Amino acid sequence: MSLTVLVPENDVVPPPADEPRTPQWTPPLDAEGLRSVLERIKNWRPLDVEAVFDDLDMTIGNQPPPVATSDALMDRLRGHLKQLSDIAVADGRYPPTAEMVQLVERGRSLRDERTPADYQRAVGLARRLAFVTSDLIEALIEARYIKGQLEC
Repeated sequence: MSLTVLVPENDVVPPPADEPRTPQWTPPLDAEGLRSVLERIKNWRPLDVEAVFDDLDMTIGNQPPPVATSDALMDRLRGHLKQLSDIAVADGRYPPTAEMVQLVERGRSLRDERTPADYQRAVGLARRLAFVTSDLIEALIEARYIKGQLEC
């Protein structure tokens, strides 16, 4: 008569001694890395193409932007340009065109410029930011990295 041992389903049974051991899994990020990812997800905002075009119109349109809103407009333009630059270089499988790389580099230097205290110079910087943003968004739409406002 042979003896059989019943093992409850929730007991851990070690593998046979002759089987190779599988290395223990380690997470790809530590706690600080996970916090960083969580913060980036919380702060992420989808690209609002209509808002970009509204700000471009306000900056490059017939009238200069009002003095009261120029600082906020400048911040939004910098944000739009950063977001568009990130989209242009985000996927290594689809590298940006030479034009996109040039616009991203030009945009980076413009984003880093301090806003001048003089209103006319500030408007000049805002317009340079807007022209680079406009060119970059057109290049991204043409390359089908993003959809334009009229596309569905």
